[in-house]
Amino acid sequence: MAMAGTAWEAAATVVDPELQVVTIADLGILRDVRAEGGHVTVTITPTYSGCPAMDAIRDDVLTALAAAGHRDAQVVTVLDPPWSTDDITDAGRAKLAAAGVAPPAPVSVDGGPVPLRLSVACPRCGSGDTEQISRFGSTACKALWRCRACAEPFDHLKSL
Repeated sequence: MAMAGTAWEAAATVVDPELQVVTIADLGILRDVRAEGGHVTVTITPTYSGCPAMDAIRDDVLTALAAAGHRDAQVVTVLDPPWSTDDITDAGRAKLAAAGVAPPAPVSVDGGPVPLRLSVACPRCGSGDTEQISRFGSTACKALWRCRACAEPFDHLKSL
């Protein structure tokens, strides 16, 4: 396998430190991996410009690359194009739901406006009879909701 391919595979295994059920590839923040002359450059985009997890992600990417034999590596952070929750893969959305975190709604639908959602489906029982308890959850990118049907609280990853 080409060097860039093995480097991509290594970087793609890094788990997001705040949403530990998904990788940075699942989240879509792993943007590019290039290899040239033995040097690897990994490009990532934060979920928002002040994301406190970026230093941990950078360190974890470098550790994963070194473990795969890519010791000459750097991680570059880019803000353009900005990350969107639309960048989360289908596999990432499924992993979030399986872990009890409601995945975000699409930000755009075929370039048009997104219909207004007044509730979030419960990731445990699927009921739409839910209520927001707090706009802010365990991290700034999540809100805390409760299902009226099964009475379970759950995090909802906010759409960005």
